[in-house]
Amino acid sequence: MKSSAAVIALEALAQESRLGIFRLLVAGGPDGLPAGVIADRMRLPAPTLSFHLSQLKNAGLIACRRDGRSLIYSASFAAMNGLVAFLTENCCGGNSEQCAPDRSGLKPTSKRRRS
Repeated sequence: MKSSAAVIALEALAQESRLGIFRLLVAGGPDGLPAGVIADRMRLPAPTLSFHLSQLKNAGLIACRRDGRSLIYSASFAAMNGLVAFLTENCCGGNSEQCAPDRSGLKPTSKRRRS
């Protein structure tokens, strides 16, 4: 990933709603989520959601596909991995094994029960 692409991606994520949307889509997996579900979970009105989705899409962090009348959005895992790789490229003097993220301060995520 080039520096200019990393700056655009980081700029898109440097806003609370967009970061929340992106994390929601990452949790949603490769199948993605309909725009209406994203709006409900993020508690955003449609015009605001549309703006944020457009910013994330223009940064290459998410993709959109049509399924009937619904727009389905999904995280671009390749772009996410490229950004993480760019940020950690020179981590620990090239010895990336020492750079494993410290996840001890993170809250455990709840598993959704399936019925």
